[in-house]
This record gives sequence, C-alpha cells and structure tokens, in this order.
Amino acid sequence: MTPEPTREAALARLAAFLPAAGRRYAETRNADDGPRDNAGRSNVSELSPWLHTGLIGEPEVLAAVLAAHSPRAAEKFIAEVFWRIYFKGYLEQRPAIWADYVTGRDGALAAMERNAGLRTAYTQAVEGRTGIEAFDVWAQELARTGYLHNHARMWFASIWIFTLKLDWRLGADFFLRHLMDGDAASNTLSWRWVAGLHTKGKHYLARADNIARYTAGRPGGPLTAERLADDADPLTEPQDYGRQPLDLPRPVLPADLAQPFALLLHDEAAHHAPLALPAAPALVIGAARPEARSPAAVGALAQGFATGAVAGGMAEAAAAFGCPTAEWCSGEPLAALLAQAGVSRIAVPYLPTGWTRDALRADLAPLEADGRAVTLLGDLDRATWPHAKAGFFGVAKAIDSLLAECGITGSA
Repeated sequence: MTPEPTREAALARLAAFLPAAGRRYAETRNADDGPRDNAGRSNVSELSPWLHTGLIGEPEVLAAVLAAHSPRAAEKFIAEVFWRIYFKGYLEQRPAIWADYVTGRDGALAAMERNAGLRTAYTQAVEGRTGIEAFDVWAQELARTGYLHNHARMWFASIWIFTLKLDWRLGADFFLRHLMDGDAASNTLSWRWVAGLHTKGKHYLARADNIARYTAGRPGGPLTAERLADDADPLTEPQDYGRQPLDLPRPVLPADLAQPFALLLHDEAAHHAPLALPAAPALVIGAARPEARSPAAVGALAQGFATGAVAGGMAEAAAAFGCPTAEWCSGEPLAALLAQAGVSRIAVPYLPTGWTRDALRADLAPLEADGRAVTLLGDLDRATWPHAKAGFFGVAKAIDSLLAECGITGSA
C-alpha cells in the first residue's frame, strides 16, 4: 500500500481497520506478512504516516476504536497508540538525547566517508546486500515502500547493531530518511531501546526462529536469517540523561486568537481538523521541511508524503476558512510573510523535539518573545507527557484515567 497524504485517505484507512482493532489485532499484530495490495496489511493499522503528519490525531483514532470495541478487547491497540505519545513525552523531558543523536549521527557519517571498509559495509546494508535474507528483504522493502512493520523494525535494528556491528545512529538515520512515518521520538528511542540504551542493559537480540515464525505468512514464505549474533552485550554510553521539567503551553482560549492570525501547518501538524481551532485564521502558512531529517538525501516517498500532506492541508484549510495561503520556504524570513499579509500573530502547532523544531525554531523564537505566537497542544499530549518520566509503565497504568480526563470514551 502506498498511502495518499490526505486526511480523507487517513479516515478511510481507519474505517477499514476498525473491525480488526480489537482481539484480532492483539492476536496477530506481531506477524509481518509483507506488503500487500492496495488494501494494505490487515493485522496492523498502518496509520502511522498519517498520525505522524497530523492528518489524523491520536484522540480521534482512540475514540473510533473505543466506539467499535470494548476497552478490554482493544487494550493492545490502545497501548500502541499511547506508546507514540509516551515516546514524544519522554523525549520532551530529555531533549539532549536528540541533540546528542544529531551530533553522533553527523560524526558517524563523517567517519564512514573516511573509512572505505565501513562505507562498503554500510552500503551493503542499506542496499540489502548483506547475505542475511530477512535483513536484505526489509532494507529493500523500506526503500521501495517507505514503510516497515514494527516487528521488522526491531529485528532490522538488532541485526544492524549486533550482527553487522554498524553504528546505531546510522541505522536510525537510514530509517528517518525513508520512513513516511519517520518520527524523531519514536525512531530515536526505539533504536535506543533495541541497543540497550533506553532501558539500561536491556537490549533486543533478533533470533532466526522468531523471524521465521512471524514471517511465515509472507507471499514467499518465512524469511531466513542465518549467522545472527546470539550472544552480544547491550551498548553503553557515558551520558546519563536526566529529566528536565516540562514547560507546556496552556489550552488556547478564543480570546488568544481574537486578533487576525496566521495558522502554521508543518511536517507534524499538516491539517487543521485535529487542531480544533477556536477561531478561523486569516492566513494559512505551510512549512514542509522533510529535508531537515538528515544531512543525507531523504527518500522520495518520505519527502513526497510530507510535502504532499502540508500542501493538501493548506488547500483544505483555505477552503474551510475562506482565507489565502502562503508557502514558507526554507531560508525565507517568516516575519516578511506575516507583514505582507497584514497579520501580526501566528498559531503554531506544538513543535516536538526533533528536526521539525530544529528547522523552524529560529524564525519562530522572536515571535514567541514578542508574545505574537500562540502554541497549540492537544489535551491528550498535555495530560500524558508528564507521566512519561521513565519507562512506559507510568503511562500504561494511567491510560484509563487519561482517556476519561480527555473525554475519549467512544460514546457520542
């Protein structure tokens, strides 16, 4: 399935998946049956590209699932949605993890250019020419489709780190450059979890029998994975990333947007509908920055989904609000766009720690300092992120109360 970067496509996929979001998902979600026809995989939602770009929101997905299934039947899927929110909140409280990843990634890329042997090993890995069938299939599938099953991502990362002994940051970068749902928090922290850095000393070793078991439904039969490392120590690092207090924006009131304002749509908030604005904007500004994911080339599918989502979101917002649009290109001063439109204020969907914030923050900071920027953050994120202090357990035990607090019950 090659998803269309539209809200309509997101809602259609959600509707198609809903019957399977309960016990069937719990029983079959670990199986990687491979890419299918345009109907997509039937055992997982494949909603992540639309969720990452904000074409659809986690609250509306959860509400739809709870309208179709009991909380008990859908608990596994609900937990997976909260894993996304947990990772975001965890990284917000430890932004140095992202900063150090960027520094380490850039260093690893530079080291590879200086070392012909390392460069050869890396090229064989990303082109799917290692001789490990399962790994090679996934490397080629990622580049071809812009997507990998979550279980395959874990196996792939484990083989990359412990069998091929490549720098985990190069692997995380490879994912970000090709995944349509590439997310700074989920991707970085998942790779760190596999490596044994997220939960200190607890790493994930891929096993050939496990891969064969859960890929048995692929069109060509189960994937083989010979010569995997079966006894490897977790990675270690000298840093201890302490948690810093969250400084989250309060809920936006109609009075905050009483004056004419512009709405900014970006890579992680490309549609107005999930934002539930209390007032209509006078201008919609689009700022797609998929190239900021990496200093290396970003894959065509990942880049196209991001730019398509923002472009489509701009058009739909203009139609909904009857206002003009403007594209904010990289290197162009944002203040000039606002001045040309005669608008002084801007509503900005929260910029989470990651490349989107890195790419846009410098231009937005002066507007924030002048009190001209209003930050939009959803109630579910605001309520959940404080629980993401350590492991997922802190969020998991609060799920029922978080859903109730945010009014996500599935009932009208």
